[in-house]
Amino acid sequence: MNKNPIGIFDSGVGGLSVLREIRALLPAQPVYYFADQAHVPYGSRQIEEVRAFSHGITRYLLELGARLIVVACNTASVASLSSLREEYPDVPFVGMEPAVKPAAEQSLSGRVGVLATEATFHTDMYASVVERFARDVIVLEDPCPGLVAQVEKGDLTGGQTRLILEKAIDPMLAAGVDTIVMGCTHYPFVIPLIQSIVGPDVRVIDPAPAIARQTRRMLEAHGLLADGKRRSVTKYITSGEAGSFQKILRQLINEKRPVKQVTWQDGTVVDLA
Repeated sequence: MNKNPIGIFDSGVGGLSVLREIRALLPAQPVYYFADQAHVPYGSRQIEEVRAFSHGITRYLLELGARLIVVACNTASVASLSSLREEYPDVPFVGMEPAVKPAAEQSLSGRVGVLATEATFHTDMYASVVERFARDVIVLEDPCPGLVAQVEKGDLTGGQTRLILEKAIDPMLAAGVDTIVMGCTHYPFVIPLIQSIVGPDVRVIDPAPAIARQTRRMLEAHGLLADGKRRSVTKYITSGEAGSFQKILRQLINEKRPVKQVTWQDGTVVDLA
C-alpha cells in the first residue's frame, strides 16, 4: 500500500457502490475501505454525532497512509465535509452530493424524485443543491425508512425491501416523476428492484460513476494518481463484525478478501489486540 493509497468510508456497505466504480476506473490505485458498522445507519443520527464519527475515521485512515479521502456516504458528507477540509487543509476530499442537478436537467416532466436519508434532507447542503439546481422542477422526497438496514443484511430483492420502495416510489410515479435520484450510497444496490417498480420510462440516477471520475480528477490534480491497469490491493476494515462483512462483500461486489476488525474507544478508532 505504498503507492498513494486512498481511503473510502461509509456507515456500512453503501460505500461499496462507490468503491466498485472507483475500482473499475482506477484499478491501480490502492484503497482502504472503512465500514463503520458499529454505528450504522448514520441517517437516523444527529449531525454532530456523524461528524464526530467522520473525523475519527478520517484520522485512522490518514494514519494508515491514505493520501485522499472519499466520504462515500451522503449523510457523512453533509455532516462533515466542511469541517474535515478545515481540519486537514492539505488533504484532498471527495464527497457525495445528491445528483439533483443532472436529474433536473434530464427530466422531461419537470418532476424528479430523491431517495435519501432523513439526515441528508434536513441539511443546509441539500437545501442549497435544490435551490441552485431545481428551481424549475418539482422535487419529491422520501427517506425510505428501513432500506439501509435491508441492504446491510443483503436483502436486495425480498418482499419487505420491495414494500419499502413501493411506499416511497408509488406516490412519486402518481405525481409524474420521470427521474429518480439515489441520494444514499446504499440505495444503488437495489436499483434493479427499483427499475422493476418504475418501468423503462423512468430514469434512475446513481451518482457513483461521477464520484469515481471526480476522484480521478483530484488524484491527477495532486499528483497522486497510480499508473497502470494492473489491479492493486483493496483492504477492508469494519468496526462491526468481520465475518458478517466478509459475507456481504461477497454478495454485493464478489470480493473475497479478508476483513480487518477494529473498535472505537473514546471517539478514536483502534485496532483490536
